[in-house]
Amino acid sequence: MSVRTEAPRTTRRARPASHRPVSPPVPVSEDFAPAPSPDGRRVAFLSDRAGTPGVWVCEVDGGAPVALLVSDEPVLALSWSPDGQWLACVVAPGGAPRTELWVLRPDGTRRRQVAGFDRRSATLAGWLPEGAVLMVTETDEHCRAVLVEAGTGHRRVLAEGDLLTLLDVTPDVGVALLRRGPRNARWLELLDVATGERLRLFPDTGQGSTDQGWFGPDGTSVLARTDAFSELAVLVRVDLTRPEQPPTRLAGRPDAELEQAAPSADGRRVALLWNTYGGRSEMSLLDLAGGVQRAVAAPGEVLDDAVFAAGGDLLCLTAQGPVQPREVWLVDPTSGALRPLRPDTGVARTGDGGVAPHLVDLRARDALPLSGWLYRPAGPGPWPTAISLHGGPEAQERPCYNPLFQALVAQGVAVFAPNVRGSSGFGRSFVAADNLAGRYGAIADVAACADFLVDSGLARPGQIGCLGRSYGGYLVLAVLVNFPGLFAAGVAECGISDFHTFYAGTEPWIAAAAVSKYGDPQRDAELLRDLSPMTHLDQLDVPVLLIHGANDTNVPAGESAQVAQALAARDVPHGHLVLAGEGHDFLARANAEAARTATTAWLTRHLAAATTTVG
Repeated sequence: MSVRTEAPRTTRRARPASHRPVSPPVPVSEDFAPAPSPDGRRVAFLSDRAGTPGVWVCEVDGGAPVALLVSDEPVLALSWSPDGQWLACVVAPGGAPRTELWVLRPDGTRRRQVAGFDRRSATLAGWLPEGAVLMVTETDEHCRAVLVEAGTGHRRVLAEGDLLTLLDVTPDVGVALLRRGPRNARWLELLDVATGERLRLFPDTGQGSTDQGWFGPDGTSVLARTDAFSELAVLVRVDLTRPEQPPTRLAGRPDAELEQAAPSADGRRVALLWNTYGGRSEMSLLDLAGGVQRAVAAPGEVLDDAVFAAGGDLLCLTAQGPVQPREVWLVDPTSGALRPLRPDTGVARTGDGGVAPHLVDLRARDALPLSGWLYRPAGPGPWPTAISLHGGPEAQERPCYNPLFQALVAQGVAVFAPNVRGSSGFGRSFVAADNLAGRYGAIADVAACADFLVDSGLARPGQIGCLGRSYGGYLVLAVLVNFPGLFAAGVAECGISDFHTFYAGTEPWIAAAAVSKYGDPQRDAELLRDLSPMTHLDQLDVPVLLIHGANDTNVPAGESAQVAQALAARDVPHGHLVLAGEGHDFLARANAEAARTATTAWLTRHLAAATTTVG
């Protein structure tokens, strides 16, 4: 066994595992997704302090935040216009994947919807450099790149097509930058707006993906985050005056993957968020003119949502850690000085309860290196243990704030949260290792984690459960039917149970993008049938809790319902919790807490019952 015991670099102190809290930390409100005003004097951000994610505005020099009513529905993203006159907000009606775009004045007036009408879903790329014109992608059966004037709602369609996302537009609206392609196989295209002609950037190498990109300040270059030319994602520049030349590498590391690149509006610098081995964040600032990169201290274990104020003199981001709920931090790009937007939200909100995880290395059954985060209860092991599987699959288990893990540990249940093959953060080959038939390997990785935990003396044989949401929910069902007898109980949250019904019921753009990961529903029908848990559900004979949002159109709620119906017909113990008003992600704090409470109770009860069974 290899256990990494580096001290956490968060500004919050985690309670050592040897001092078990009497009760788990009470989940608190979180602040995230900052959007600074152009002059850097105010910051709008999202917070769930009122029950669901909504928009709040706070002065950077202090004062209480003010809530702005955008909608009665959850808000997922927001951005402040370069002229300072508008806030744009992405709203999720019913918590579902279809989203709307609303605008309002920073004082809360003149609120109205400008995109995402009917069955279309709206995604915001940002604003044109001056004024208040939004760059938007609308998606239903097809995709449209659209410019929308915030003040009048006037729309201009730039392009239409499949698997298309608008990333940026030159100031003269002469050229648009588009992202094309399915998951983990994306590329960039230049669109001549006047002629409609398109030019693909980078040669088609047949591997890698490019998912972030924007024009340089003069419009003669494109900067992009890509792993098309290296195992780990890097930042490159393409000179559009000489597109035949290979891109220039601006920033890359042999020990970390570039997670996010956030440019300043003036083109002077780029904030870089690095994903180091295992998932901890590091941050640096790159001066584009001189090519000098300098490190900046990280105010938490995991960083996200980096964005500059339009003037370039303020950088905002979201920071969190195992016992540090998400909160907004401000960075002085010149000095690197850090401070929280709301100093009162720190220790007073979180206390010092909770357990810090350790990074653990292990091997898959085919010897592929794997890793994961281990949360230990008090006292010596072995313990009843829950293996938690993240969504995606091209996502990553990182040392984030997770009240569910802390609740389980407080009940004496260890949690191991691995990154099986297909997870992001470990390079291009690893994230593609579960594509198509490679999914059998990902399922076997979960079984390898269970074997490892028992062999290492961490888990009690017969007292291992598994839980997961989205793709993790699929993996829970898949491992239970493929490795009967290995697990004592499971919790599957909004997971695929049958690829045929998933493809038939999900949103069309989600289905089209998923083919590269899961397989084509016609060409790969037999593979998908065998990989579907429903095909082998007669092998599932342990208690399973199924949780789903009633409005989920990403993984439709019927995916859980058909499992519940089949288990009921065989008298297999199961629970089926359907959360009204929720889609794929549980955005209301009350519903998220209901799911956590049900999961904790289910696993502790059935893992304890397994103790009696195995004697």
